[in-house]
Amino acid sequence: MPHEPRLDQSLRQLLYSRRTAALATLQAAAAADGAAQQPVMPAVSFVPYAIHQAAGILVIHVSALAAHTRNLQQSPMVSLLIAAPEQTQQPVHALERVTLFGRATVLAVQEAAESRQAYLRRFPEAGPMTALGDFRFVQIAPLGARHVAGFGAARDLSAEEFIALLAPR
Repeated sequence: MPHEPRLDQSLRQLLYSRRTAALATLQAAAAADGAAQQPVMPAVSFVPYAIHQAAGILVIHVSALAAHTRNLQQSPMVSLLIAAPEQTQQPVHALERVTLFGRATVLAVQEAAESRQAYLRRFPEAGPMTALGDFRFVQIAPLGARHVAGFGAARDLSAEEFIALLAPR
């Protein structure tokens, strides 16, 4: 097996050890009767995510009733923040984290078989929820990332570099 740099090992470990992320979408504020359109505002949600290794994407499962689903259908540009957990007596400023910049695609039910399999490998208990009619799978294709491994250890990753870290080792 070829040598993998320490920062790549650390990021791979973070991605596979965490199961939830903060999902940022863009939300257009509703305009009052006759008022000018309000500015687009960032909105953040908490979502479980799975890794679809073969496709080099992340997968989330969302309700069509959720605001974040409407937001990403209107504007597919999203961001996911995945962070290491806090540890007692450790500085929170040095927590390892990665911000993924991506493009979201909401899948039609008939297109979602592979994403559903990837999701259920990580969350087998979610099987009944994946059969609910108002839920959809969303693929998030990486466009790049910002990885902070601790103090003085930050770097930008291209889409290709990030996707390579999703592949099995």
